[in-house]
Amino acid sequence: MRPIALLAAALALAATPALAQNAGQIASAQRGASCAGCNLFQADFSRTELRGKSFAGARLRQADLSASVMNRTSFARADLRDVEAYGGVFTGSSFAGANLTGASFVGTYLQGANFRGAVLDGANFSGAEMDRAVGLTQGQLNRACGDAATRLPPGLSIPPC
Repeated sequence: MRPIALLAAALALAATPALAQNAGQIASAQRGASCAGCNLFQADFSRTELRGKSFAGARLRQADLSASVMNRTSFARADLRDVEAYGGVFTGSSFAGANLTGASFVGTYLQGANFRGAVLDGANFSGAEMDRAVGLTQGQLNRACGDAATRLPPGLSIPPC
């Protein structure tokens, strides 16, 4: 192939947008399948019940988990940046090692959830019930925010949003 044709082909390939999500994986997860390591970017799981599933290591960035019930679900090491989880129920779920940067957990029920090693930078926990969550440190919470209604484990506090 001529050098100019090669350059044109390379430029055309570089200009093609990368797939932002995997529609098949999203549909499977929405139907109730576990999907560890899946690409669920911007998936809509609002008002969905998915108890005891595994999304460990999955990419859920900008997903909508609002008003969902995902008790005992693993989000360990998952990318949950900028998710919307308003009013969700995540009793006993694992967020260990997950990236929750910019996530909104306003009014969310997080009793028994595991946050060991999770990144909480800019996460909003206003009104969240997490007084029985485990693995939370003051250092993590200092990088997040909440309000007077946020319930935390004894001895921990969160800056106001």
